Amino acid sequence: MSTPTGFMEYQRELPADRDPLERIKDWNEFHKHFSDEQLRTQGARCMDCGTPYCHTGMELAGTVSGCPVNNLIPEWNNLIYRGLWREALERLHKTNNFPEFTGRVCPAPCEGSCTVGLIGEPVTIKTIEQAIIERGFQEGWVVAQPPKARTGKRVAVVGSGPAGMAAAAQLNKAGHSVTVYERDDRIGGLLTYGIPTMKLEKDVVQRRVDLLVQEGVEFITGTEIGKDIPASELVEKYDAVVMCVGATKARNVEMEGRSLNGIHMAMDYLNGTIKSYLDSGLQDDNYISAKDKDVIVIGGGDTGTDCVATALRHGCKSVTQFGTHAKAPLERDQVSNPWPQFPNVYTLDYAQEEAKALYGEDPRAFSVLTKKFVGDENGNLKELHTVQIQRVVDETGRKIYNEIPGTEKVWPADLVLIAVGFEGPETTIIEQLGLEQDRRSNVKAAYGDYRTNVDKVFAAGDMRRGQSLVVWAINEGREAAREVDKYLMGSSMLP
Repeated sequence: MSTPTGFMEYQRELPADRDPLERIKDWNEFHKHFSDEQLRTQGARCMDCGTPYCHTGMELAGTVSGCPVNNLIPEWNNLIYRGLWREALERLHKTNNFPEFTGRVCPAPCEGSCTVGLIGEPVTIKTIEQAIIERGFQEGWVVAQPPKARTGKRVAVVGSGPAGMAAAAQLNKAGHSVTVYERDDRIGGLLTYGIPTMKLEKDVVQRRVDLLVQEGVEFITGTEIGKDIPASELVEKYDAVVMCVGATKARNVEMEGRSLNGIHMAMDYLNGTIKSYLDSGLQDDNYISAKDKDVIVIGGGDTGTDCVATALRHGCKSVTQFGTHAKAPLERDQVSNPWPQFPNVYTLDYAQEEAKALYGEDPRAFSVLTKKFVGDENGNLKELHTVQIQRVVDETGRKIYNEIPGTEKVWPADLVLIAVGFEGPETTIIEQLGLEQDRRSNVKAAYGDYRTNVDKVFAAGDMRRGQSLVVWAINEGREAAREVDKYLMGSSMLP
């Protein structure tokens, strides 16, 4: 324990973010950083409780509680308090290959289950995690560590997102020769194309990719398995194949006016902007622009939030984000949402904070159902029609959304971005290999085992579990690597 009374003596503090009205003028990360002394103080708030739920990684009531990669949080909090940064880095890397990613983009379920949060504000775990890994890079402690010997086994990893990269890193550590195939022109999957640069600058991703290359991992970009190379050829060529292609089949909306010009899928919008920014600093105009437009984002999740932030940086005229869910309460409901569940409370994410600073109010509209799109005589979107809804649960537990009469509304709109989630993985590889799927269309492979019905083929990450968090993808990539190592060698020393 850092200090027995630290959680009583010190208040939770977070580093200040850059001013919202300033940061929307660029595409840089918006977080500032604490000094070593401030971090030491925040680490002192960790009470090293008898049962540290912060690193349990359980699923409770449909949400994750604690850290899915089981980070040794109390240990490195104590080490930071004692000024032992290198030792803290070693502890962090024992469970997490990429803390520089999770320290930036993870929603921090560890903080939601922090015991201090029972009686006050939780420890600033995410802030400390990012500080540890960045200190490691600054000091030159994070260096390539290629394996001392090779096993002679060859493994293909399909997909270079967090699951694929984690699997590749661990398999390479075990001495296998690993080749990662990526269909895009850059490595990183959703870390590169999917998460905007203001949340995760892409040189942070490339920094880790460069280390993996130095350790011996081979990356092949611009190659789509199932199209450029038949999936069966990969299975024949390698001793094992790990499928980590994600759940990229976006869910659409079908309603009147859907074919109008100006209605786009959220990922097309986000990825086009990211690629143009990386290719030319947005000078090639090869992206969907929200400049001077009334923008409606349909979807209240993280993808929709990223669309709001991107539209603001494009210079939109206005932006509104629709969600079918009701506005969350200001405080945790101790009956329906008790600790250590992830707290369902009203917060302003970075994009909503920016929109409120610019327009004076939260851009979200809650409990809203879109009924139809309406266009002009040229087939261009001009407005959409909505109605307020109320969610009820019937006797079977099914959620039903009832429309509230008299709440119809017309919204002006030049650009609509659909961000209502994902249906599962794309099917090309699945069909070519004859992989079994579960009722949600994900590849069927038991958690903790990861073997599919096809010999030598494993599946991990969103392709197996459905759309989820980056930290879950890292968890599954690491665990799948261990199972592949067992399959190839009979046993494994991988965690």
